[in-house]
This record gives sequence, structure tokens and C-alpha cells, in this order.
Amino acid sequence: MKIRVGVFFGGKSVEHEVSVISALQACRSLNTEKYEIIPIYITKNTEFYIGENIGRIEAYKNIPALLKESIRVLPVGNGGTVELLHYPMKKFGNNVAAVIDAALPIVHGTNVEDGALQGYLQTLGIPYAGCDVISSAVGMDKYVMKCVFADNGIPVLPGTVVNVREYTKGQDKILDMIESRTQYPVIVKPVNLGSSVGIRKAKDREALADALDYAFTFAIKVLVENAITDLKEINCSVLGDYEDAQASECEEPVANDEILSYQDKYVGGTKSSGGKSGMASLKRKIPADITPEMREEVRTLAVKAFKALGCSGVSRIDFMLDQSTGKIYLNEINTIPGSLAFYLWEPVGVKYSELLDRMINLAFKRERENKSISFSFDTNILENASFGGSKGAKGSKF
Repeated sequence: MKIRVGVFFGGKSVEHEVSVISALQACRSLNTEKYEIIPIYITKNTEFYIGENIGRIEAYKNIPALLKESIRVLPVGNGGTVELLHYPMKKFGNNVAAVIDAALPIVHGTNVEDGALQGYLQTLGIPYAGCDVISSAVGMDKYVMKCVFADNGIPVLPGTVVNVREYTKGQDKILDMIESRTQYPVIVKPVNLGSSVGIRKAKDREALADALDYAFTFAIKVLVENAITDLKEINCSVLGDYEDAQASECEEPVANDEILSYQDKYVGGTKSSGGKSGMASLKRKIPADITPEMREEVRTLAVKAFKALGCSGVSRIDFMLDQSTGKIYLNEINTIPGSLAFYLWEPVGVKYSELLDRMINLAFKRERENKSISFSFDTNILENASFGGSKGAKGSKF
């Protein structure tokens, strides 16, 4: 009997469209002899849809038309599986549109990759691939992530966090504070976004103010850190869990400007690919143009970072090489990378179908481990509980 895998994608995120590409790309690579694939599209209004054309990339050229011909569903947990019920429910007949045994979230950005969807799936009681709630949440917050890495001896650049309330109340005071802690040029970026959304480089105070204004349109907290002027970016993926993890080949992305932009990552190569390649369309050097010693340092740090956050499944860790000093810094981790970074695994002999298979196996492994943990504690506390009658909490022992 095939394992019924629900592939969740989309969601209320600025990286919504990237998620669609990444997920449908994965659907085409899953082993159909082993898995029954149910694509589950999450709209920007957080509505769940399944249907015959939900798994076709061409259908997303007209999303309103796609939704009209698809089935809106409500996921409901049922003893280790999840039933996808018609919503609104039909008055007569069977309301179960589909059933899934495991979830494969391929989502990017806030409200989905940051632990929100993972918590929902965990509450439903279904095995799900990828990072858990905590590692997803920490991996999305660039500042918290940086603190965890620094505490584990992983080299990171110091950063300053600013929230929009503080900035609105006293712009000059905040600019003075940033200038006292950093030196130009600086990089300004939303603290919880990926895909280079909202990122700008500032070379003076006026540009810093403009960059902050821009970043605050995407997030309420912004991270500012020194820019490396002689920069080479190196990325490496990691596959596994807290117990056993391995690193992929390293890549060197090639940007059209000083900052690798959203256009570089997702748009630049899509004319020939029809928009299906996702991160695979990015201009890159694989393997990266670095020494064997640097390659091993990056791969070792990548695995260390992955385990420090307690990650599972596949992640991509992005590094910055300061070519003037030879020092390497961890920039950020992508707990659900674009295209699941499959292009970094093929050079080391791991096919995309195998990558996906291992992710799903890890989901079931974590579920087995969780079942061995006790989530209840015998107590008679409710036997004597009272709020003091119908008047509410007055006189209550609580």
C-alpha cells in the first residue's frame, strides 16, 4: 500500500510564488511507486485546496480560475492520519475528499516556514518532514539564529536589531545607535524573511534611513550588520537530523549586483525553464571556487549549525567569505530552502527522489521518537478545582 503524502505549499508569505514552484517541482520527483501524492495548496488567505489541477504549474497563471474548479478542504486529525474534509461540508454523502499519512511542507517565509505550519501539523498529530516547531522558528529569526550559533562557537557577524516602534519614535537616536555599533557600508534586512526580500546595502546615513524605511515595509524588526566589501558567498546543504547529518557539495552563487537579489534567485533563468526551476535556475558555480581546506571547513560548520538548531530533513546554510582576511562567517540557515537545494545533492550522488525519500523517512522516525515520550502526568487536581460557584473566579483557590 502506498504512503499518502500531502505536499503543503503556498501560504500567507511574500515567498508564496517561490513555494509553489519548489513544491510542484518536488511532486514531479517523488517516487510514485511508493507514494500517493496529494498536492495541498494554501492560499494567501490561508485556505486549503486540493484538486486535479492543483499539482499543475501551468494552472497558477490564473489562480482564481484554479480555485473555482478545485475543492476547498479542512484538515482534521484522525488517529495518526489527517482527513481532508470538504469545506463547507456537504449535507449528504461522504465529506472526506482525501486522507494523508504524512505531510511534506515545502513552504517559504513567515507564517508558514517559521514554525506556524509545523505547529499546526504537529497539533493534527501527523508525521511531517523537515524541521520541528522550535528549529523552524529559530531558523527564521536572523537575530535569534545568530545568537544560537555564536553560543555554539560558530563564527557570525555581530548585528543590531531595531524595531519599527523605536525607529518611529526617534529616528535620529536609532541612526546614532546603529552608527556607534557598526561602520559603513552596512547591510539592512528584515529579521524574519528570506529570498533576499527587503534587503539593501547602505553606504552612508541617508542611505541607511532609506534602507530601514524599505525593510520596515516587510517586517516590524530589522537587522543591521557590517557589510563585507570583498565578499564571496558560499552555500552548503545538510541532510539528516540531530543524530546523523551529512553535508552536500558547496556552491558559489553569482549575483548581478552586490547583493544576490530575488530576481537573481528566481527570475533570471526562468525564460528557458518556464518558471519551473526555482533556485535551480540561479547562476552558480558548483563546486564553489574555494580550496579543499575551505570546502571542508564550510561543510563541517554547516553540519554543526544544523545540529545546533536541532534541524531535520534538508536545510541550506549560507556562508560569507571575507576574501581580504580569509575568514568565513555563517550568514543564515534556510530550514526549507528553495527547490530543497536538490542541485547541491546531485553532485555527491544523491538523486532528488532519494532526497525526498529520506526526508519522509526522517518524518516517521521523529514521530516514532515522539510516541515514546510521555505527554501526560497523572494528577487529581481537577477533582478539587473550583471557581467559587457561578460568580466566576471570586473566592477561587486559583
